[in-house]
Amino acid sequence: MFVTPFTLQIPDDKLADIRARLLNARWPKLRPSAGWLLGTNDAFLGRIVSHWLNDFDWRAQETALNRLPQFLTSIDGLAVHFVHMRSHEENATPLLLAHGWPQSFAQFAALIPRLTDPVRFGGDASDAFDVVLPSLPGFLYSDPFPSGGPRGRIADLWHELMVETLGYTKFAAAGGDIGSDVVTRLALQHPDSLFGIHLTDVRNPWLGPRASPLTMAEQTYRAAQDRWYAAEGGYDHIQATKPHTLAYALSDSPLGAIAWIVEKLRAWSDCDGDLERRFTLDEIATHLTLYLATDSLATSIQLYYDRVNHAQGFGPGERVHVPTAVALFPAETPANPPREWAARAYNVLRWTPMPRGGHFPAAEEPDLLAHDFREFFRSFRSFR
Repeated sequence: MFVTPFTLQIPDDKLADIRARLLNARWPKLRPSAGWLLGTNDAFLGRIVSHWLNDFDWRAQETALNRLPQFLTSIDGLAVHFVHMRSHEENATPLLLAHGWPQSFAQFAALIPRLTDPVRFGGDASDAFDVVLPSLPGFLYSDPFPSGGPRGRIADLWHELMVETLGYTKFAAAGGDIGSDVVTRLALQHPDSLFGIHLTDVRNPWLGPRASPLTMAEQTYRAAQDRWYAAEGGYDHIQATKPHTLAYALSDSPLGAIAWIVEKLRAWSDCDGDLERRFTLDEIATHLTLYLATDSLATSIQLYYDRVNHAQGFGPGERVHVPTAVALFPAETPANPPREWAARAYNVLRWTPMPRGGHFPAAEEPDLLAHDFREFFRSFRSFR
């Protein structure tokens, strides 16, 4: 399989176009003193835009990101961008990382070296991983599906990447958000290729007529899900039903795209309402620039439409038998389930409530996440 080394290098004219659009942006008239109640706060948005225009050094961030070995390949006619960082330790465990939305490989920059070089971060050499992190279809430099496709199709793509392209006959996999869907489907469709899977959220089990009654804890969790989607799920509904209508605004207006992403970074991270408690302005601007410069925010949201229009969940009697670990970060959205909820659909062997962190644990709490990977996948050393 043909694999090409990839160097991130955003053209000057693309950066200049983003700058011009931000300088000439039309700011809306908003209700005064609304804070974040009605959506993105204009004062914070002005702060991040001013930082991008006046203080942000993209080229320095670009150089740092290029320390992660990146590649392009073609699978099933789609260009796939991925990070592949091998450990210098012998017999490292191959680990596929599956990201979600609105994420990119940049949010894993702190986690990856903790996995490939554990000794540097106080771990044991035998806990090392070879890390593979592909960009989802429609994200950054990966082609979008031309006519849609279920998460199961992404699982097949990532399986081919690991086995056929990179030559890993057996590997571990981990993910959250959309990545949790993909890793779950990977475990259902290719169980013999996996040592185990690690999830930071779990998919809803099948609750058909023969399912056992919900426990009180499960009923409480379902009610919390419903409340969260009623209050916070507007983005999900529009991305899953009319992504093209939204795409025009996100593609044409960098200001609108920044507002769309920043509100989610704040709402879904463990920051107590202060985004800069979790992410520096440079980290936020770097993440935003990748989406803006690749014009991929509009294509990334189409996966929400695919989720609704292609069967994604568990079918009757369907269950993951691959050994499974679940790490629960307290600020995860919409809520963290009880263990019995996950056990309906997964072979849960490890269950770790985390002391802090939210929807973006690779960026928020890389040490906690890396430690949990090591503790769980250590038991599969003898199979490597």
